Amino acid sequence: MAHKKKTPSATRKSTKKSTKKSTKKSTGKSTRLGRPRIPGTAELDMFFKRDFEARQIFQFLDVEKVKELEQFSPQEITDRMITPLIQAVERIRKTLALANRHLDGDVKFAKRFQSELSGGK
Repeated sequence: MAHKKKTPSATRKSTKKSTKKSTKKSTGKSTRLGRPRIPGTAELDMFFKRDFEARQIFQFLDVEKVKELEQFSPQEITDRMITPLIQAVERIRKTLALANRHLDGDVKFAKRFQSELSGGK
């Protein structure tokens, strides 16, 4: 009977060891997410059909497929989206300053811009 008791505990120990070994192997591939659930050729408009804002970003980036979108980093997408907005706001601020107008809380910019145009007086 003593022999039978050692067999289950020996089995448990070997199970624990094999679990640790498999864990170590899987940590080496931490960059992999597993098998993709959608193909790289999938159309973004179909995959994001209920997300209007996301589809606008895809249109702005001029991408149609998942593989094309994957070429961008999150920061690159943000930078590409924000840069035209910043430039447009700057144009608005300057145009308003030329007309002696300003956005809320933007009087200092308008005065500085006007003084730069008049020769820095």
